[in-house]
Amino acid sequence: MMNLEEFKQKFLEIRNKGFVKSLRPGPTGIGYTFETLLGIKENNLATPDIQGIEIKTHRMGSSNLITLFTFNKKVWKINQLEAIRKYGLPDKNGRLGLYFTMSQKPNSAGLFIYITNDYIQLRHLDGTLLAEWSLDNLVKRFKEKIPAMLYITAEVEVRDGIEYFHYIRAQLLKDTSKEVLISQFKEENIVLDLRLHDKGTCARNHGTAFRCYEENLPKIFSYVEDLL
Repeated sequence: MMNLEEFKQKFLEIRNKGFVKSLRPGPTGIGYTFETLLGIKENNLATPDIQGIEIKTHRMGSSNLITLFTFNKKVWKINQLEAIRKYGLPDKNGRLGLYFTMSQKPNSAGLFIYITNDYIQLRHLDGTLLAEWSLDNLVKRFKEKIPAMLYITAEVEVRDGIEYFHYIRAQLLKDTSKEVLISQFKEENIVLDLRLHDKGTCARNHGTAFRCYEENLPKIFSYVEDLL
């Protein structure tokens, strides 16, 4: 397994190449091309890439939302099926559901996120508390899923319909805290995705997703180091 010092040396070589042609079309091209240049074989395993650290490649200027983790254990304060039937809307399949990207501003269903020093709460304008996530649990889940990250930024050019990447920056991101998460929820850099629907006799919950804007990933970590 490559260590950080070896990675730095290899990254410097890649950066000095300037723009390189994508080795694969589509959104995964940036990551596949970078890891191929590093000499890492592609795999679909949820394992770290460099010395226990996951690699995340980023197109400069991209504002995509990416999923950090899901967490739904013992958070609902009312019956989920009742919540769907009271506050849900029909989804594309005609099923009643709660498929919303939540923030502090109430949505069309009257649902919103309320932030305290200890909890992220899902509330309704009628005063109902639907669900509550402990910030201590979210910090723990975050550290389990993303103990560290190598965040690689690339400039992008499109030539004759083909992407070319210039990998220009490598940052090491580690750790987070309640204070960091609170600030990022308040800035709406971290949002919460509800994903559940009425299955007839019960609620089908695909897991509440906590998502972040890709370009702002460094903001959700406590430790940020520019490697190169």
